[in-house]
Amino acid sequence: MLLNYLKIAWKVLLRRKFFTFISLFGISFTLMILLVVYSMFDYTVGAQTPEKRLDRLLFTSPIAIWSPNTSNVSRPSYSFLERYIRPLHTPEKVSISTGPGLVVTYVGNTKLKLDQKYTDAEFWQVLDFEFAEGRPYSLAEVAAAARVLVINESTARNCFGTARGVVGRTLVTDDNMSYRVVGVVRDVPAARTFTYAEVWMPITTSTEDIHNAEYMGSCMAILLARRPEDIPAIQREFAQAVARAPLPTSVYEWVIEVRLYAGTLLATMVRDELGEFGPNDGVGRFRQLGAGLALLFMLLPALNLVNINISRIRDRSSEIGVRKAFGATGGALIGQFLVENVFLTLLGGLLGLALAAGALHLLNGSGLIAYTQFGVNGRVFGVALAAILFFGLLSGVYPAYKMSRLNPVKALKGDQNAL
Repeated sequence: MLLNYLKIAWKVLLRRKFFTFISLFGISFTLMILLVVYSMFDYTVGAQTPEKRLDRLLFTSPIAIWSPNTSNVSRPSYSFLERYIRPLHTPEKVSISTGPGLVVTYVGNTKLKLDQKYTDAEFWQVLDFEFAEGRPYSLAEVAAAARVLVINESTARNCFGTARGVVGRTLVTDDNMSYRVVGVVRDVPAARTFTYAEVWMPITTSTEDIHNAEYMGSCMAILLARRPEDIPAIQREFAQAVARAPLPTSVYEWVIEVRLYAGTLLATMVRDELGEFGPNDGVGRFRQLGAGLALLFMLLPALNLVNINISRIRDRSSEIGVRKAFGATGGALIGQFLVENVFLTLLGGLLGLALAAGALHLLNGSGLIAYTQFGVNGRVFGVALAAILFFGLLSGVYPAYKMSRLNPVKALKGDQNAL
């Protein structure tokens, strides 16, 4: 039965080529836009190198110091994280690193500005970098403030002319400091904002006073759970540790609360973007907003497709009248039309998927976001399939219902008002 419905659907599509073209264009263009946006979203907050174990990772939000008259928001300091977050017992590992910085070096007379991050040794243990050669710097090297670094492949090529065989070579910064390369990693996309850099250095080599007792600074912590089920327990212990921290009244008068949270990658990014510094991370509101915009974006082409489908039904009124006269039930007619419409949206969806892949390829080639290669992975394909089915049902239910209610006598007479 299904095969017969598909054959009929194909014949119907070929019968009115102009309507078919309009339908396919609306479906494919809509899905292309949705898939490009979702692919960028997935590449930014989905499980990707080096944050492959996202189900076990928590990231710290900015720290907020609240008082009745004002509030101060910044990244927490190294000393705050070292004193109150590092000793947590529930996580398997806790890493502390700084936000993005800049280091300058020279290759001949060419000045290179490199995105740089200071990290501890645990940074390489909680994350999954892909080393092309060499190794990460060790706990002993961090403790000794050794002048060592890890660079990405592009930096290796730019500084030494090759991405291999550079371990042990020296990179000299513009302040006349020499660092020895101990490892080379695959390029990390700039879209991974909490782990991206071109050069990683031991946090103890930072020029900032990392032992400053102030709560505000430029650092963040990444916590690795032993298993995903431990995440709620880690967040509870984290909240207790922050609550035990003394209020910094010596610096900020009338402080009533220190706010710092550990959340998923998505939650932490949403907090940053929406300015959510309270207990509610804003993810629910973000998802509702995203779902609402996606539905609104799909609604207009769906309504257009509904009108086209009703016109197609009018053209087939005689055929439908004959089927009803021979005993076809309303449910059978609804099923047939929904299969035909889903088949049409499937064709448009495959075309939209191909257009999305082409658009992402052009975006990658533009170099708009450094080291970023957007693409269509399994998660994006799954979302595409779900969107296709939803679009097919959204635009097909009402015309299918109208088809099932068609008056067979008027239809057999060719009456265009049979609906």
